[in-house]
Amino acid sequence: MRAMLVLLALAWFCEGCAMTAASLAVSPRLAPVEQRAPVLLVHGIGDDASAFDALRGRLEQEGWPHVHAISLVPNNGSEGIPALARQVAREAEALRSRTGARRVDVVGFSMGALVSRYWVQLLGGRLVVRRFISISGPHAGTGLAFLGRGKGVTQMRPGSRLLRALQQDPRPWGATEVHSFWTPWDLTILPASSSRLPGASERRFPVLLHPWMLTDRRVHDAVVDVLGSPAVAR
Repeated sequence: MRAMLVLLALAWFCEGCAMTAASLAVSPRLAPVEQRAPVLLVHGIGDDASAFDALRGRLEQEGWPHVHAISLVPNNGSEGIPALARQVAREAEALRSRTGARRVDVVGFSMGALVSRYWVQLLGGRLVVRRFISISGPHAGTGLAFLGRGKGVTQMRPGSRLLRALQQDPRPWGATEVHSFWTPWDLTILPASSSRLPGASERRFPVLLHPWMLTDRRVHDAVVDVLGSPAVAR
């Protein structure tokens, strides 16, 4: 067992070094601050806005003037994804009103990524979202949802009616640029490949645990790279 853990740690370190070097090689120059959209951060189940403290701090350090993290209510999966998506829609409109911006960027983590996706696809979010980054979202569901209760939890089960409706949308994104960040070692999104998002530009990270995707420096680097780029290829 000890030898297996050592091999896993070595693989994680080596893959991480290679991925970081590749990111540095291709990262474009960041757009001027005045060209960056306000950023809305949407947390996962059981979390609140504080889950994004590290990422919000990194974006502010890099010069983003407007970064706002929402606290969804309730946050335990008892409320359905559509109702939570309407909360995101209201927060996005408030953010646009405060900043005078025409469009916003959205970063969603875990359940928050699915909530954000629902808003973008089915509640008109694609008309106001410039870039959407999904981090470890259960877009094809997660087997762990069979162990819980509540409307939102049930809707995150593989094959749920809500997931089928999202997957059957023939033109889901409009002009929104979409990115999917995920780890193949995720033990919360089962299988981990459920975090892949059709039509999205994809980046994989060798992160060992689901919640670490919000604190890993390589993920933060990639968020800065995507949101700060003048033009990101889809």
